[in-house]
Amino acid sequence: MGLSAAAPLWGPPGLLLTIALHPALSVRPAKAPASPHRDYCVLGAGPAGLQMAYFLQRAGRDYAVFERAPGPGSFFTRYPRHRKLISINKRFTGKANAEFNLRHDWNSLLSHDPQLLFRHYSQAYFPDARDMVRYLGDFADRLGLHVLYNTTITYVTLDKDRQAWNGHYFILTDQTGQAYQCSVLLVATGLSVPNQVNFPGSEYVEGYESVSVDPEDFVGQNVLILGRGNSAFETAENILGVTNFIHMLSRSRVRLSWATHYVGDLRAINNGLLDTYQLKSLDGLLESDLTDLAILKDREGKFHVTLKFFLEENNTNQSADSITLPEDNHDNFALRVAYDRVIRCLGWNFDFTIFNKSLRLNSGNPFDTKYPLIRASYESKGSRGLFILGTASHSVDYRRSAGGFIHGFRYTARAVHRLLEYRHHGVAWPSTELPITQLTSSIIRRVNEASGLYQMFSVLADVVLLKENVTAFEYLEEFPMLMLPQLETLTGRKARHGLFVVNMEYGKNFSGPDKDVFFHDRSVGHTEDAWQSNFLHPVIYYYRQLPTEQEVTFRPAHWPLPRPAAIHHIVEDFLTDWTAPVGHILPLRRFLENCLDTDLRSFYAESCFLFALTRQKLPPFCQQGYLRMQGLASTESLRQHGVESRLLRDYAAMGRHLEDSSQRPGNRGPVGAPPDPGPPVQSLDSNKEEL
Repeated sequence: MGLSAAAPLWGPPGLLLTIALHPALSVRPAKAPASPHRDYCVLGAGPAGLQMAYFLQRAGRDYAVFERAPGPGSFFTRYPRHRKLISINKRFTGKANAEFNLRHDWNSLLSHDPQLLFRHYSQAYFPDARDMVRYLGDFADRLGLHVLYNTTITYVTLDKDRQAWNGHYFILTDQTGQAYQCSVLLVATGLSVPNQVNFPGSEYVEGYESVSVDPEDFVGQNVLILGRGNSAFETAENILGVTNFIHMLSRSRVRLSWATHYVGDLRAINNGLLDTYQLKSLDGLLESDLTDLAILKDREGKFHVTLKFFLEENNTNQSADSITLPEDNHDNFALRVAYDRVIRCLGWNFDFTIFNKSLRLNSGNPFDTKYPLIRASYESKGSRGLFILGTASHSVDYRRSAGGFIHGFRYTARAVHRLLEYRHHGVAWPSTELPITQLTSSIIRRVNEASGLYQMFSVLADVVLLKENVTAFEYLEEFPMLMLPQLETLTGRKARHGLFVVNMEYGKNFSGPDKDVFFHDRSVGHTEDAWQSNFLHPVIYYYRQLPTEQEVTFRPAHWPLPRPAAIHHIVEDFLTDWTAPVGHILPLRRFLENCLDTDLRSFYAESCFLFALTRQKLPPFCQQGYLRMQGLASTESLRQHGVESRLLRDYAAMGRHLEDSSQRPGNRGPVGAPPDPGPPVQSLDSNKEEL
């Protein structure tokens, strides 16, 4: 039945008006839901992303990790292609010190859980990549890290807002169109874009990311590999026993990690081709700029290498049957043979495609596409609040240290977190304040145990901030060295009375692809020659004030820091154990004392009592201990030990000598003459006695 036009639609008069005017029931345009906000957004759940997530979670911060794959460590599900990692898994060191053991554990992330050490996941010295995937999965699960899996961030841009921490928010959009708002963006996506060189015939080249890993596919073939890094040699090692020969072509000479001391260069585990090349077993290495070459395909499907110049000169189709080849004019041309396969192994670049240009992550230079532009603090040069972590941050120490690898960037991630804690939450950089008398022992402990100093040599350093009147010091661990001019603003600590910087360094002329690192007398053993040490050793810099930005920028070539007021090298040690009392500790203590113009030794209570009567300035140990009734308690055995070790005068014996002398007949001196002081005490004339 139809409705009558005269019938009331809503019942009693006035009800329609009441409903229309009620604010909760009135119809209004729907407001778009706000984007979910996070204080910290981490892109990528690889090792660097999970490491940062751990630090954020321990600090109780609001964060989320975005990962495109269904689980963490997706890079390691595919790479390395032949599944063997080149990061060592040293399970035994003979030491129980956990920090020391991390020096030789290149796969574990930092956490409070002793079960989350990689040695529990593989017994192999060079473990399988699948073990790394399993380890990262457990790391995320056991620690309850907040990871959004199957979430691919497809676009990142800025949204200006004066109320934001950094003057803008980062807006992340995923594959479904969902947007996320972030105050700080931490990019840990690694290097994921294969590096390709464009030259005529490059379309015939197979990439490392897709070439077969089955040696049976290469039986009896001639293979040309483009590249000279670990991926190239890894590929060659896999097929070395089944090919006719392998030629390797690159623009640069081979760099061996044991010569350069850079773990990203060729490792011994992959260098079988060097043996077969040098022992003349058909395989070989050649150097040439790939952009000058061209690859042609003949009628039989074989590939020939020629010069791009010949293609331009002939101006014809790219066929080996119609183009002049180098061997046509020079019949001993090295690459005159035909190849069945050409494989590209040229490394990886950072993926800039998802980032809006407003973030200014790169310079715009087409030849500068491997790494984002970042500062020594790992913050983007173009966008405040955007930090690069992990492998992609390696531009800070490329070819100089280990920042592109797990055993290095686990420490740089911690440094970034500490910077953020002070910038946004007012939590100063962690430090330990101790009396100045413990300075020598504090430095010795760190150079013998610390893994961050050891792995990130010449990049992260410990900083000792001196207190007024040199009575105490603050010890800061693993600070980015090149950010030293900004230390006060980055850490919340004051450096008003001088500072020491504790670093680890190789000899300045010891490392390099052309260096003979096995030369005779390569080891330095004498303390007076410590400055000539070649192997990794501690170096301590003393500054009366923080160096300036200009001084850091224009520091001497090959120096990690500007010239200091004083510098001390602790002589290299074959065992990397800098605990020798005479060879290591005593020279360090003397250096510190000269810089501070004080005495850092510890003394017996009797010595402090004597100093209080005979010296205008007491050693700090006596000031902080004896005069505050905190010195060593005096006992007869302790006094006798001091006398026997010639650290104390034997006052009891001297008293008996004077008493005996005064009672002998005819042995009285003139009235008022001073008493016989007794036998002289020998001076401390050796290093061992001074200790």
